[in-house]
Amino acid sequence: MAEPKENEFLDDIDDADADVFAEEIDEEELELEQVRVERDQYKDRFMRALADAENARKRSDKDRREAENYGGSKLARDMLPVYDNMKRALEAATEEQRSISGPLLEGIELTMRELLSVFKKHGMEVIAPQVGDRFDPQHHQAMFEAPVPGTKAGDIIQVAAEGFMLHDRLLRPAQVGVSSMPAS
Repeated sequence: MAEPKENEFLDDIDDADADVFAEEIDEEELELEQVRVERDQYKDRFMRALADAENARKRSDKDRREAENYGGSKLARDMLPVYDNMKRALEAATEEQRSISGPLLEGIELTMRELLSVFKKHGMEVIAPQVGDRFDPQHHQAMFEAPVPGTKAGDIIQVAAEGFMLHDRLLRPAQVGVSSMPAS
């Protein structure tokens, strides 16, 4: 039979202390794990908020650039009939009228050049197709089709009105007549 150990009661106290200490460690580990989870959640929320803020900044920059480039498109579109009327007035003037009203027509031409200069300054470009060019639905609007001998289907046979681009957007398509001549 084994002899009773001396100070056995001290071993029992050490075991009890170890159990209590282990429980404290388990509680601290659990609490530490909860703090880590909470930290990770806050970090995730922070990163999402940071990404949202960056996206909002980019979106507002894009909106600002579009407002700068295209904010005046309504005014620009409203100015196109002025351009059209001035161009028609200059084209309608005969040589006799030019000799009689030369300074007046010269003033209209100067005003027309200034208007085109302002258009260019603000990013407006004229789309001026020529008779014989190919019809491009991205820049032209077909006003009519007619079979014209000596042309191919899709060739421009008449230009009714010039078109305009505002930066990279179509402001108004050029209005054209298109040949419908079948291939022979």
